[in-house]
Amino acid sequence: MASLAEFNIGGNMDDLLAISSEVIDEQKVDVLINRVNQQLSEVDEGLAMVESFSHCVAWDHGDGIACFDASGVHTGAAVVGEIAKWRNKPISHLFYTHGHADHVGGSAAFAAHAQSRSDHKPLVIGHENVPGRIQRYRDTNNWNLLINARQFGGINSDMNLSIGEASAGVEVKDTGKQARRFLPENTLLPDQTFAEQHKMSLGGVEIELHHSKGETDDHLWCFVPEKKWIMTGDFIIWNFPNAGNPQKVQRYPIDWARALRKMIAQEPELLLPAHGLPITGKVRIARVLHEIATALEDLTTEVIRMMNEGHTLNDIIHTVKVPQETIAKPYLRPLYDEPEFVVHNVWRQFGGWWDGEASSLKPSRNSELASAISELAGGPMVLANRAVEAMNNGDERLACHLADLAGWAASDDPDVHAIRADIYNRRRKLELSLMAKGIYKAAARDSEAVFKPAQD
Repeated sequence: MASLAEFNIGGNMDDLLAISSEVIDEQKVDVLINRVNQQLSEVDEGLAMVESFSHCVAWDHGDGIACFDASGVHTGAAVVGEIAKWRNKPISHLFYTHGHADHVGGSAAFAAHAQSRSDHKPLVIGHENVPGRIQRYRDTNNWNLLINARQFGGINSDMNLSIGEASAGVEVKDTGKQARRFLPENTLLPDQTFAEQHKMSLGGVEIELHHSKGETDDHLWCFVPEKKWIMTGDFIIWNFPNAGNPQKVQRYPIDWARALRKMIAQEPELLLPAHGLPITGKVRIARVLHEIATALEDLTTEVIRMMNEGHTLNDIIHTVKVPQETIAKPYLRPLYDEPEFVVHNVWRQFGGWWDGEASSLKPSRNSELASAISELAGGPMVLANRAVEAMNNGDERLACHLADLAGWAASDDPDVHAIRADIYNRRRKLELSLMAKGIYKAAARDSEAVFKPAQD
């Protein structure tokens, strides 16, 4: 399926810059973009990228190697191994573009590598909000494991790989029992942090670290003026921006667009993202950044316009759309996150959590509402059958509402839940984004747990 074709396990070390140039210039959408092969490719003199789900960019600055992101807990060692084969030098610096698990979870492997060589541990540098994020992950460990299992549910088995934030989670000994950690306890915390901008020199070359909100509130991007290199982290992911994730904390779509505009102003000639292909050429890079920024700006503008007019969230969701020609671009396809989810985050950022519908301010329990509607309709199976009818007629949104009402009204009825599971399995197949697919698969599994035991 299209959403899985973006992730390739293995693959050859091709000329990454030639591939990306062809994809952008010819607007190709049938090329593997996010290749998870743990292989290193040199993309400029002394500059390399290890293709993991979250890449690691490695720069030999003469006095050592500076790395941007550590990949995840399950891939960090492989990433370090590739760098060690490339250069027999100490890893002097480790920059966190942000604190997501697939960017910092592999940091312990960097420390272990340094210890094995009797080198100093890499100096870890990140935004001042990274330590707080890591602490939040520790405070909400089980919650993060739960939502990632749901978000990536059904995808790992298809790919035989834990990808992205799903790569978080490691078994540790805990009072004699096996426990899971979203981040391992030995994840390296930043040794140095900064607020808005930080300049430093590596091997006599100045680098600039800039903070901008986007996918997270702790994100940085790095520009190397002398080289015209820019390391963007997750500001570029070769998909529609991950600014709407339904299960995660606030994202910042309009701030994301502003960050991209600031990057264009630097006139970079080589762009190294944390996901997807590197991009070469000042004009080509500016085009990609501009088109992504414009998509976010237009969407945000429309949402705020409707908010100012007094519309509810439901009205806005069904009105604000991103043009098809925009999301057809190879670096804007909604295969991970999607524009409808971004609408929610714009609303939440500027309007709070209430959706504008009076009944949802202090709602009934779902089961109580469903029971009342079921009684009026003639029973849960009437609702379930009507859900099937809606699905068959192409109204998958209504079908899911009705299937949920039937399931809530009859929480232990295997026949009702067999229908609900079928509805959500069918809905999953209709979706493009990985996030929607994962959530709908989780709903199907919930109902399968009700009716499958009755079949044994």
